[in-house]
Amino acid sequence: MAILWIRGSKIYTHFAYFLLLCFLFVSEVCTLECFCHPCKDSDTNGTCVVAAGGACFASKSLNPFTEHEDLEITTWGCLSPHDETILQCPSLGPTDREVSRCCYDRDRCNEHLNLTLLEPTPAPTSDIATTNPRRPDSVTHIALLVTLPFCLIILVLSITFFYFKHRRQGLKSKQLHIDPEQEDFIPPGHSLHKLIDESSGSGSGLPLIVQRTIAKQITLVRRIGKGRFGEVWKGKWRGENVAVKIFFTTEERSWFRETEMYQTELLRHDNILGFIAADIKGTGSWTQLYLITDYHENGSLYDYLQAHALDTSEMLYLAHSAACGITHLHVEIFGTKGKMAIAHRDIKSKNILVRKNGTCCIADLGLAVRYVSETNEVDIASNTRCGTIRYMAPEVLEETLNKNHFDSYKEADMYSFGLVLWEIARRCVVGGIVHDAQLPYYEYVPQDPSIEDMRKIVCIEKIRPTLPQQWETDQYLKVMSRLMSECWNPSPAARLTCLRIKKTLGKMVEAIESTPK
Repeated sequence: MAILWIRGSKIYTHFAYFLLLCFLFVSEVCTLECFCHPCKDSDTNGTCVVAAGGACFASKSLNPFTEHEDLEITTWGCLSPHDETILQCPSLGPTDREVSRCCYDRDRCNEHLNLTLLEPTPAPTSDIATTNPRRPDSVTHIALLVTLPFCLIILVLSITFFYFKHRRQGLKSKQLHIDPEQEDFIPPGHSLHKLIDESSGSGSGLPLIVQRTIAKQITLVRRIGKGRFGEVWKGKWRGENVAVKIFFTTEERSWFRETEMYQTELLRHDNILGFIAADIKGTGSWTQLYLITDYHENGSLYDYLQAHALDTSEMLYLAHSAACGITHLHVEIFGTKGKMAIAHRDIKSKNILVRKNGTCCIADLGLAVRYVSETNEVDIASNTRCGTIRYMAPEVLEETLNKNHFDSYKEADMYSFGLVLWEIARRCVVGGIVHDAQLPYYEYVPQDPSIEDMRKIVCIEKIRPTLPQQWETDQYLKVMSRLMSECWNPSPAARLTCLRIKKTLGKMVEAIESTPK
C-alpha cells in the first residue's frame, strides 16, 4: 500500500512538471514582438514584446512647431492587452493632423504600416459663421442682454418726460409773450421807405422790433454776389426788392461793425446805401447774419462801367453823387443828436452802387472808423479785415499813417476816390473815342497784386494811372484830370478834401445842365 502511494505521488509530480512545461511553451508561443521607436528602457534591439491579446501600433501626428510650420512625429510600439488604447484597434481613421494603425498578425508587423495623412480641409467660410453664430454664454454678454433693454426703457421715459415738460413751458410763454413772427408790427399798405421816413429820422433804419419782423419775412430770390465776408442776395418783402447781405459766421465782427455804422445818428443820405434792418437768423443747423439794405438793380459802379459807355453829363452825375456820399460820411454834424465824422477806409468802384436814376450811393461800411469829438478819439473796428490793396494810399502801403489822427483816414479815402474818378472818366466818350473799363494800375501789377507789388509802383517808382492826351481837349475831363492828380499827391495833407471836390463837380453839373442841348 505504501509502495502504491509512493508511486502515485511520483505520477502526480511528473504530471505537475508536464503542466508547467506546457504553460511555458504556450506563453512563449503566444507572445508578439513589435518594432518600437522610441523604446522603453527595458526594451532592447529596437523591439518590444507584448503578451497574447496585445497588438503592435504605429502613429503619425503633426504638432505646431512655429507660427507657420508643423513638426511631424512618428511613433512605433506595443499595446498591452490591459492598455485602454487597445480598444481603438484595429486602427484610428486618418485625419489631416493624425493617423494611427494597429496589427498583430506577425512579429514587427508595425514597421511598414501605411501612415498617410489626409489632405487639409479648407477653413470654414463666413456663411458658416453667420449660420452658426456663437452663443453669448459669457456672464458679460448675459448681463448686457438683461440691462440694455432696461436702460433703453428708462431713456425713452426720460426723453418723453422732458419733452412734455418743455412743451408745457413753451405754451405758457406763448400766452405771456407775442411771437414777433406772428405779430405784424407793420401796417398793410406801408412801404419800407415810408416806414423809414415816419421813424425817428435818425438814419438808423427801422425800430429793432420791426427790423426783426422784416428779417423773418424776407424771401431770398437769387444770389447776386459773393465776397470775402459772405454773400449778397436779392430778396423780396411784400413785393418790394431788397438786398440781403449774409455774412459768414466767422465774420460776425464785420457784421456787427457794419450794422453799428449804419445805425449812426443822422447817417441816412440819398448817396449812402439805405439801411433797412439787421438780424441774426437761426436755420436749425447754422446761423445766418443778415444785413438788409436797399436793392439797386444796376449793381456796383464797377459792373456798370463794364457795360456802359458814358456821355459827359452821365460821368459828372456819377462822380458828383459819389463825392456827395463821401462828403456826408466825412463831415461831422453838431447838435443835440449830432452825427460823428466817418472815414470809409475801403473806397473802390465795387463798393459804390449805381441807382436807377444814374447817381451813386456809397456801400460797405464794415471797415469804417468814427471820430468821437468829445474824447478826441478814433473809434477803430476790432475786426481783422484790411482795405483793398490796389486802392491803398501810399502812407497805408508804407505803414506810416498816423492811426490816432482822424484826418489821416479821410486823406487816405481821397487818394482812393481819385482812382475811382479815373475809372469813371475812362468810360466817357470824347471825340468818338472811349477807353475800355480797367482797374487802376492794370498795366503795372497783376490782377490780384500784393502789398509789395503796389508799394514798388506807388511809393518807390511813384507811378500814377495814365491820363490820356485827349482829355486835355475836353473842358470837363481837363478839370477831372486835375482833381485826380491832386487826390494822388504823395503828401496826404496836400490832397483835396471831398467837400472841395464835391463843390467843383457840382459847378460842372450846373454848367452842363444850363447848357442848351
